[in-house]
Amino acid sequence: MESLGELLSQMKSPTLRRRSEELTAKLMSDPLVLELKARYPELNDEQLMLNMAKLYQYVQTSRHCDSCPGLERCPNDFPGHYTKLTVETVYGTAAVTDRQVPCNLQIQRERELAIKKRIHSFYVDERALEEGYSEVEIMGKDRERAPAVSRIFQYINEVKESGLSPRGLYLEGHFGTGKTFLMCYLLHELAKAGYSGVIVYMPEFVEDLKSMFQDNQKLKETVEIMKQADLLIFDDIGAENLNPWVRDHVMGSILNFRMNRKPTFYTSNYSLSGLEKHLGFTSKDGEEIHKGQRLMDRIAPFVEVVQVRGINKRGRNN
Repeated sequence: MESLGELLSQMKSPTLRRRSEELTAKLMSDPLVLELKARYPELNDEQLMLNMAKLYQYVQTSRHCDSCPGLERCPNDFPGHYTKLTVETVYGTAAVTDRQVPCNLQIQRERELAIKKRIHSFYVDERALEEGYSEVEIMGKDRERAPAVSRIFQYINEVKESGLSPRGLYLEGHFGTGKTFLMCYLLHELAKAGYSGVIVYMPEFVEDLKSMFQDNQKLKETVEIMKQADLLIFDDIGAENLNPWVRDHVMGSILNFRMNRKPTFYTSNYSLSGLEKHLGFTSKDGEEIHKGQRLMDRIAPFVEVVQVRGINKRGRNN
């Protein structure tokens, strides 16, 4: 490493000094610096010379942003940010202050990360939560499901305007009509508005609960997440292999807590009456009609049934 003395001797070099003067002149005549001087007439050349490093960083990051290669290849020292200069008069002297400001791409990324943090998914393909299709595109996918899509849009707008209602939606329809996709869209849109949400794919969730039976802490945490989320979606309810413990102690506990408090949503191939029959029968105890009815008392009064019609889109875009 060179000594300080060697560096100082280099500074005395006429060639290096001339080069330094050329760079300074170029920087001082840069349109961005000239615009800064015009905006802050109290900023004299002496003050500018004292803040050469800040000016250089300001110009450099601005140029990089003009030809932005994207966040992943951002060449700025603080990726996703650019230098912003402000001038304030302190004790009669103009002082230049610099700070790093996030660019639009960085702001968008931070928003997306914030949305992801608000959504908890159990066994649902998270790509469906990030689609963000436009309303026109969703409506145009299948005209037969247009009434259901309209109701989803309406519900989203109602929540944004008036806040959460304890009443959710029950999306009923045949296989592949896009029920899960529509619920993911609703969850994503309301997460952007600041609401937290959980979506649970029931068949796999019920199977996984069997392993949680021996892990009381994990079970407690999972149930608490579902209780406290602003929005809870039970996806494909009725397709699970139900057992009494899941129905009475897990589902019953969650729904008992949420009813009259927070909205719960469902997608199912069953009608409400068909779901009641399903809930009234378990592989262990057989038919228990009254227990199915007890759980339905925590579901049916707190949902609006929405029929989702259309063609089977499995294997296609929703």
